Amino acid sequence: MKVLCFGSLNIDYTYKVDHILKKGETLSSESLQVFSGGKGLNQSVALAKAGCDTYHAGAIGEDGRFLLEVMKEAGVHTEHVKIRDDVRSGNTIIQNDKEGDNCILLYGGANQSIERAQVDEVLAGFGQGDFLILQNEINEVAYIMEKAHEIGMKIVLNPSPMNEKILKLPLQYVDYFLLNEIEAGQILNREDSGEIDGIKLAGELREHFAGAAVVLTLGGAGSVYMDAQETVRQSIYKVKAVDTTAAGDTFTGYFIAGIIKGLPVKECMDMASRASAIAVTRPGAAPSIPLAAEVESFVF
Repeated sequence: MKVLCFGSLNIDYTYKVDHILKKGETLSSESLQVFSGGKGLNQSVALAKAGCDTYHAGAIGEDGRFLLEVMKEAGVHTEHVKIRDDVRSGNTIIQNDKEGDNCILLYGGANQSIERAQVDEVLAGFGQGDFLILQNEINEVAYIMEKAHEIGMKIVLNPSPMNEKILKLPLQYVDYFLLNEIEAGQILNREDSGEIDGIKLAGELREHFAGAAVVLTLGGAGSVYMDAQETVRQSIYKVKAVDTTAAGDTFTGYFIAGIIKGLPVKECMDMASRASAIAVTRPGAAPSIPLAAEVESFVF
């Protein structure tokens, strides 16, 4: 069984700051570091480090060739990444404050240059039962979903960044939703105030998408898994956060890796939670993602 992540590849410009800037404010940064990133790249790296046979498809500019090396070092197959000479790679400007929190400004670049001919060529190498991982940082996501559904792939959607494009996708084809409570509320077109009831929110998503399993992340309240047969709660592992940039992507990669390996859902959720906790103790996006052996042996 193979897994294809058709998603973004970014160059992350990470500025260490005392606090996240406010409107009209000018602030000197303590440092600037350049990392590999992009939700797609991060999830591919997490899947590969978790032990999956992982392929990545997407597009970069000539400035992003080092991103291929990062993925190759993690064990990701990169032959489906198109290198373009007419556009820059996607990139982000990230503010990372002293508490480890961040805010991110995203430029799509080559990530928004996916062509249907590339999609057809890539998917020709995959078939029924293979997994497809998608986010919302590239174009042609709807077309990718339609073609993948036609050939019987299992479709995993992380609807981030959440915007109006998500609601226009053929969401009925999704087998696994991995999302946070804000994204879930937006998909359901509801506004919550006060404490979020994760079980209730996951249940509402299941009512709308009965054929899908839902993994809902709830920040400090942990996470919830729900499908037609079972509901699993998972608490967080408390650590001192340095950089939270790739926490969600690490969780996604490790959870899906566990599912592909046939592990019980409870074990998948625990490994995902452990891996994301380790990731936030390190700077950067893809570089912060731990190997499976680290996740299994790490003592909190």
